[in-house]
Amino acid sequence: MRTVDLIAKKRDGGTLTRDEIQFLIQGYVRGEIPDYQMAAWLMAVVWRGMTAQETADLTLAMAHSGEVLDLKSLGFPMVVDKHSTGGVGDKTSLVVAPLVASLGLPVGKMSGRGLGFSGGTLDKLESIPGFNVNLSKQQFLDNLRQHGIVLAGQSADLAPADGKLYALRDVTATVESIPLIASSIMSKKIAAGADAIVLDVKTGSGAFMKTLEQAELLARSMVEIGHSVGRQVVAVISDMSQPLGYAVGNALEVSEAIATLRGDGPADFTELCLTVAGQMLILGHKAQNEADARTMLMAAIQSGRGLAKLRELIESQGGCGDVVTMPELMPQARLIETVGAPRTGYIAAINAADVGLTVVDLGGGRAKKGDAIDHAVGVVLHAKVGDRLQRGQPLLTIHANDEQRLTAAKTRLLAAYRWSGEPVQRPNLIHKILA
Repeated sequence: MRTVDLIAKKRDGGTLTRDEIQFLIQGYVRGEIPDYQMAAWLMAVVWRGMTAQETADLTLAMAHSGEVLDLKSLGFPMVVDKHSTGGVGDKTSLVVAPLVASLGLPVGKMSGRGLGFSGGTLDKLESIPGFNVNLSKQQFLDNLRQHGIVLAGQSADLAPADGKLYALRDVTATVESIPLIASSIMSKKIAAGADAIVLDVKTGSGAFMKTLEQAELLARSMVEIGHSVGRQVVAVISDMSQPLGYAVGNALEVSEAIATLRGDGPADFTELCLTVAGQMLILGHKAQNEADARTMLMAAIQSGRGLAKLRELIESQGGCGDVVTMPELMPQARLIETVGAPRTGYIAAINAADVGLTVVDLGGGRAKKGDAIDHAVGVVLHAKVGDRLQRGQPLLTIHANDEQRLTAAKTRLLAAYRWSGEPVQRPNLIHKILA
């Protein structure tokens, strides 16, 4: 087999066999295929696409390019996982994982860091003093066995092909391809070993999939991949046309997650958590249907079981469990300023990406990998799309550690809003659920 022949085959619209795809992935991981040839092949995929079988074969080749965790050895009937395609204010894992685990269904999740306007679960967790996201494979398995829950960073040994390919795609304009995105996500989920996976696929201005059509294509592709390799997979397509919940910024989002586990969370964020967690309970055979799952989850919130599980998770990974009762133990911003509505009217739109990028500008995110972040900074909204405000009523509060950045943030945030003199319909939160 020659790499140049496989590039030409895909360039000309041909379908690659499983052996040909494995040859490409294994050769690239071993360093036998250079970046320039793999980049050419990736561009051919962007232009020509892949069949469902090719995408499944690519996913498995990437998943098996390194270690694949065997969670069966832990003795659980089933372990579940969830994945979000990323958004602004998306702290869902911090609520969903403890809730589901508190109901006796183990959750083993490997998460990522934020890049660009999309925040990362690991960065949020590191707002908690002492929390260790860098677990060895054995620590990951031990924590899952002992506590039924673990949230950690992805091991370098899991799906190393994905790491190499993503870094290459990022600098060769080959990110925007549904087969490549789907195989990237699912290879990591398969390598992490969970039996069932719930995918939260975002669509809107604060998502990578800007349209519902794009989001549905990606969701269907990932569900099909999961089914093809014997995993139970459900995809929830949810709205990201405005920030999720009210808080955007690492420590602020952890505080909002804690409030939600107490039953005091924002309505939209609570609803999404109940939907995603409910699908996990159904896949894990803990609930018969959505109504049954919701009853169980509300009971776990009201009894404090979900919050207690969050504390157990934090302490099991070296963090300060007292943050669940005293969120002020997390980093606090030096400058806090509330901005009033510039006019009377209804909020017609909030550009979620601009809100996320403002938090990056404040120091709460990364412009590139490896950048240090300020966990204390961020934005708390006081109203959402469809709400009516009088001029001067609180619109948002900025948490900053630099005067100039605060001033710039105020200007950018006000520009992210559109207003209407007439009532505005609130966006649907859950667009579709695909199984």
